[in-house]
Amino acid sequence: MKAHLSRRYLFSASHRLHSDAMSNTENQSAYGKCNNPHGHGHNYTIEVTISGQVDASTGMVCNLVDLDDFVNREVLARYGHENLNMLPEFSNQVPTTENLCIHIYEILQRGFTHAHLERVRIEETMMNSFDYAG
Repeated sequence: MKAHLSRRYLFSASHRLHSDAMSNTENQSAYGKCNNPHGHGHNYTIEVTISGQVDASTGMVCNLVDLDDFVNREVLARYGHENLNMLPEFSNQVPTTENLCIHIYEILQRGFTHAHLERVRIEETMMNSFDYAG
């Protein structure tokens, strides 16, 4: 029997939406207040959805401790309380939440082996959320 499990995590980070390939006017037009030269911050909520067979002995898709340990070590420790613009993965890429969502998905896809990764969803604000499923 296959089941899905979704788990939520919180972290804070800052970024500035700005592309060196565009003029200041184009950046302002594309990103508006998010192009503030001093950046701005968010309290992000990440939702990780995994799936797999329900283990007959434990009744679980995977042990939550394994998922929590991985996300804390590989995702939250990397992005929490950081200026995303300063991280290597965003040296040539605008740190939009769409791009952040893809990077987090790829980290989980590469390294979390206890269940099948279905999707990553990030809430940037109460009004904005982004999903990536590979």
